[in-house]
Amino acid sequence: MADARAVDRTRSLFRPDTPSTLRADGVLDVRRPENGPTESRAAQRLMRFGPLATIYERAWRPLFRLWMGVSGPTVDVERTFAVRDLGLVDDGTRVVLDVACGPGNFTRFLAESLADAGRRDALVVGLDASEPMLARAARDTARTVRTDSTGSTDLADHVAYVLGDARELPFEDGSVDAVCCYAALYLVPEPMRVFAELVRVLRPGGRLAVMTTVRRGPAVVADAMATAVRPSGLTVFGADDFTDALHRAGFEAVEQRIHGAAQFVTGRKR
Repeated sequence: MADARAVDRTRSLFRPDTPSTLRADGVLDVRRPENGPTESRAAQRLMRFGPLATIYERAWRPLFRLWMGVSGPTVDVERTFAVRDLGLVDDGTRVVLDVACGPGNFTRFLAESLADAGRRDALVVGLDASEPMLARAARDTARTVRTDSTGSTDLADHVAYVLGDARELPFEDGSVDAVCCYAALYLVPEPMRVFAELVRVLRPGGRLAVMTTVRRGPAVVADAMATAVRPSGLTVFGADDFTDALHRAGFEAVEQRIHGAAQFVTGRKR
């Protein structure tokens, strides 16, 4: 069960018209019935497959490394990238949003990193559209206790999970200090609409970090690959799609790192 303080702090970030119900598993449900289903093709439906939440980190998530090639970063290195790119070592980072968080492995790591940096008032919110994923996330987080020089801390005191549609985030404009979306934009419906929402909820001076697919090689080959995977619900993005979007939004310190057919993109909101 999520800590009441974490739940209340998360609700305080929502837009005034956001309906929210606290489920028995501690997840805040902000779905609007009129929005309809959040998945449309095989890749999106798979994310709602209950057993996948159990094997996600060991089986499904590592499959993305195939896009990066044998020299690509491991999941541990990806996490190191995120800590740096999101500015978690900066004093001003207190509220972090992890969009398409799945079973919460990455969300918990971000919370642990903030705890290690001495951010006792930090809050990390994981949002996903999959009920099985979030049920697993809430359950595992409730069992996580960290011990350091100041004693034991329940990670659930600093983590909350939200069941909702990333195309319409429930948060106020400029309400979070850092936002990330790793290994998910290529799976979600209307990914550029989701990306625009990440930009909207980030405060001025806050940092954004995404990791997703990228087209590589000769244009005819890259286009053929993108077309081949599209019916499954996967999107392969152009090399400039996200960097251009950040520049148009006035972001500073925009950086892109490419590993195989995967890209890491980060920037700071002006």
